[in-house]
Amino acid sequence: MAQTALQAADMVVGYTAYIELVPPPLLAGKTVAATGMTHEVARCRTALEAAAEGRRVVLVSSGDAGVYGMAGLALEMLTTLGLDGHVAFTVVPGIPAVCAAAALLGAPLTHDFAVVSLSDLLTPRPVIEQRLEAAFAADFVVAIYNPRSRKRAGHLTAALACAARHRSPETPVGMVKSAFRPAQAIRVTPLSAADPAWADMLTIVIVGNSASRMAAGRILTPRGYSGKYDLGQ
Repeated sequence: MAQTALQAADMVVGYTAYIELVPPPLLAGKTVAATGMTHEVARCRTALEAAAEGRRVVLVSSGDAGVYGMAGLALEMLTTLGLDGHVAFTVVPGIPAVCAAAALLGAPLTHDFAVVSLSDLLTPRPVIEQRLEAAFAADFVVAIYNPRSRKRAGHLTAALACAARHRSPETPVGMVKSAFRPAQAIRVTPLSAADPAWADMLTIVIVGNSASRMAAGRILTPRGYSGKYDLGQ
């Protein structure tokens, strides 16, 4: 679906780093509008105004556009700018980074889980801390986006300390950088040995729940089948 949308577009808009991930043949002959970090509103405006003029526009996001991506802002601005009914709006599903990371780690998300971003650019830090505390207290597997940057070096340390108040030291923690990209790197440790300094903004951190454990070198969060069925038969 994404390939078809790109092939049909005459304009592609996106964050520079994500535009660079698009295969060059899919950009050939098209108008490309690429901007840097924190210019999300300007990108959406460019895309929506071009679409309102009748152009076929693709707004590129990473992972899944609806998971911490551009779909929400684009839809919000579509209505704010009064373009509802004038611009056709479609979201092409993708693979969220949390799912890509989970696949590389094994099966850490096969029971209830929560996803929290540590970026406080748009969400106040007290709200983030409240959500983390609630998720860990409720024994969710917790997946963390945007865990650490130069300006937020201590946020992941605090998040893991929160986890330690509700989890055993042996709880498996998986960290995946740049899942399924050339710079991919994976680290799995017990919670007691998890190193926040290893993570960066392109890392997904997954902290297991009270049932999560290592199995065949991978993280497993059992769904509960062994409590109902004899898995050895």
